Amino acid sequence: MIHRAWKRGFYPGILPDVAAARNGSTLLTLDHDLDVLPEAGRRMTVSELVGHVDDLAGRLWAAGVRPAEHVAVYKTANFDAWVLATAASRIGAVPVMLSPALKGPTVAALLDRLDRPHLLTDVPKLDAMADVPLDGRTSSVLIVAGSREGAVSLAELAGSPRVRPVFRVPEEPAMITHTSGTTGVPKLVVHTPQTMKLRLRPQRWLLALMKNRETVAIHIPFVHSRMFAAMALALVRAMPVVLIRQSDPDEVTEVLRQYRPGFLEVLPNSLMDWEELADDPRKPFASIKYFSTTFDAIHPRTISRLLKSSERRSPLFFQIYGQSEVGPAVGRPYFPGSAHRADGRCVGYAMPGCARVRVVSRNGKRPSKDNPGFIEVSWKAVAQTYHGEQDRFDENLNGKWWRTGDVGYRTKFGCLHMLDREVDMIPGVQSSLEVEDIVLGRMPELSELVVVTGPKGEAIPVICTTEDQPLDPDRWRAAVAGFPQLADPIQIPRAELPRTATLKVQRIELSRRLQEQLEKRA
Repeated sequence: MIHRAWKRGFYPGILPDVAAARNGSTLLTLDHDLDVLPEAGRRMTVSELVGHVDDLAGRLWAAGVRPAEHVAVYKTANFDAWVLATAASRIGAVPVMLSPALKGPTVAALLDRLDRPHLLTDVPKLDAMADVPLDGRTSSVLIVAGSREGAVSLAELAGSPRVRPVFRVPEEPAMITHTSGTTGVPKLVVHTPQTMKLRLRPQRWLLALMKNRETVAIHIPFVHSRMFAAMALALVRAMPVVLIRQSDPDEVTEVLRQYRPGFLEVLPNSLMDWEELADDPRKPFASIKYFSTTFDAIHPRTISRLLKSSERRSPLFFQIYGQSEVGPAVGRPYFPGSAHRADGRCVGYAMPGCARVRVVSRNGKRPSKDNPGFIEVSWKAVAQTYHGEQDRFDENLNGKWWRTGDVGYRTKFGCLHMLDREVDMIPGVQSSLEVEDIVLGRMPELSELVVVTGPKGEAIPVICTTEDQPLDPDRWRAAVAGFPQLADPIQIPRAELPRTATLKVQRIELSRRLQEQLEKRA
């Protein structure tokens, strides 16, 4: 039954069983303890993971969770968010993954949109939402441990009877994640077993290039849609997994040095935070043969430095362009000898058996670098809908094509170039991201550069420097000599950049803050 279901679609609730059938001794290592199962320790086999998921599925059933019901997982960042979602999926419920970075009012808005889901949380998050009325918004409140009035503690349900896996049809909702929320309240993206299964194809194609089995290190938000794909690809291929929660560069260094992974899956913005480690004498990236990242823009400078820090023969950096609604769309490899010369706006080519991508004119003229068009994607892995916002979802559909919200063009060789988000375009600037790529490559002392719209429509470069050192104005002027449309830079501490749960800079919010500050000074 389990293996027949797996052939029809990606059912997260049975992934551990499928992986255990391949190799039950495959090891998972964590850099932290599980809140819901502290006794499980930081090392477990896939066979042990099956038991943990089955145990928690029984507890959720005993707490009243039933097939097709929504379970909003909103708790402190921890791998047990993935484990709990997998357990909910095992009994046919629909886990709704909410980032722990979301604030109370945003969580309240999403709970309202879900129409009284079960809220699966922990004591710290429940206390943080003390001002958010939950009565009427949720059908029950479940906490992983401890006690709070009106909440059911999963710890007290230990030993509940086990429940057989429940399989819904491959076209029905199986999981809900949310968009980054760069432009407001996040949208709830509905995935099905069918769409999630198809999204494994691009990375499976990459893994087919690997000659040897490698230990995989993963540092992705545990509630991110990419986390579920990364775990599926690693476990089904029986590759040992190291799960990294810590983001501090020194702590990450110790984990990488201890376990020596050969494959590293990380979101782009985390790699930018770790870029300084490329020159660290402890050589944390020495063992990495394959770097993999997806969804967000990453600068060639970062890619080049990481590749050069590997001591493996012919290391490879693979970037995939996509978004939560469509999954991975196109991709491209980078190599140590040429990454520093790469055009960062070239995000790659369609991969065999995966998405189709096209660029549609915005004004009747042929899309080009000077006249970018709308980037659209078509394939069966596109998400089913935005939960509770079908009209908003339909606005992005152009027949069978999904409009990503990005603009760009294709070269005569078929390479897709993504220039900017449509909402982030600045008059007179061909591509803010391209400006950032080039200037960051010229100024290694910059840790971040974001070009946003000023109060008069001007292009304002917001810069952050390593250790917040003062900017050298002469070096800045030399670096931006080819960009006369840029206003004078504004330097801020990197910690003050507004970010999403995946560390994307919220450009619209940053622009709003700058406009407020500049207006006050006027």
